[in-house]
Amino acid sequence: MSTTNVRSTEKLKKIKYAFPFSYKKGSYSNLMIKFGTPLILLLLWEFLSVRGFISTTVLPAPSVIGTTFLDLLLTGEIFVHVGTSFLRIIQGFVIGGSLGVIVGILTGLNKKFEQAISLITGLLRPIPMMAWVPVLILWMGIDEASKITLIIIASFWPTLINVVDGIKNTDQKYLEVAQILEKKKTTLILRVILPSAFPSIFTGLRLGMDMAWRSVVGAELIAASSGIGYMISYARELSQTDVMLAGVLCIGIIGLLLDVVLKKIQAHVIKWNVNYFK
Repeated sequence: MSTTNVRSTEKLKKIKYAFPFSYKKGSYSNLMIKFGTPLILLLLWEFLSVRGFISTTVLPAPSVIGTTFLDLLLTGEIFVHVGTSFLRIIQGFVIGGSLGVIVGILTGLNKKFEQAISLITGLLRPIPMMAWVPVLILWMGIDEASKITLIIIASFWPTLINVVDGIKNTDQKYLEVAQILEKKKTTLILRVILPSAFPSIFTGLRLGMDMAWRSVVGAELIAASSGIGYMISYARELSQTDVMLAGVLCIGIIGLLLDVVLKKIQAHVIKWNVNYFK
């Protein structure tokens, strides 16, 4: 081994010794860093609430919110509302995500189709989701149709954009190799373009699920008789801040779990793409 390599190895050992946290993935220290910061913030919040620096009517202590959350779990009330919201999300997301993937593939592969819908997408995409709520209520009433349609719209756009972006950013080297091997267009699409776009497609679906969850809660806050958004809105009318924040906590937990599930599916489908998970 050359003198330069020996020196480089010795320097690397010194760096690892000085910064051990950077080289022990999944170690105890990394877990402490990951969960320590939220824990410190919660303890500070609890301390300020107990000492009276924060008004409990405006922002109850974490212990109060946690107790309320457990009560809602034990009584089963929160499961009823979450189940209603989740059913709406699944129905809307399946339709909206599927349409986003299909239209995105057509847009990414066909320039004429992209030109045909460019003006429509350019006009409709910037419209905020909440702006659709009164329009959909006027057209469809306050029944399930308006809420599911809002979820379809919300999950459609991020999926569409990411699918198109993934197809258009296919590595040119792959396309050149396929042309040299004289592969059919169908083979080129199924074996080269779509697999290359899978990471972007899954990113779009994850963003679509995120937007779907946000939109259903927003719709339920305005017009609903059940759902997690309705529970929060009703608690606000009764000045039950702890119930409101327990509902917000529930939204965050479910959103995190849904994202984890989609990540697991993504990791399984595109496990061949080593660079994507580095």
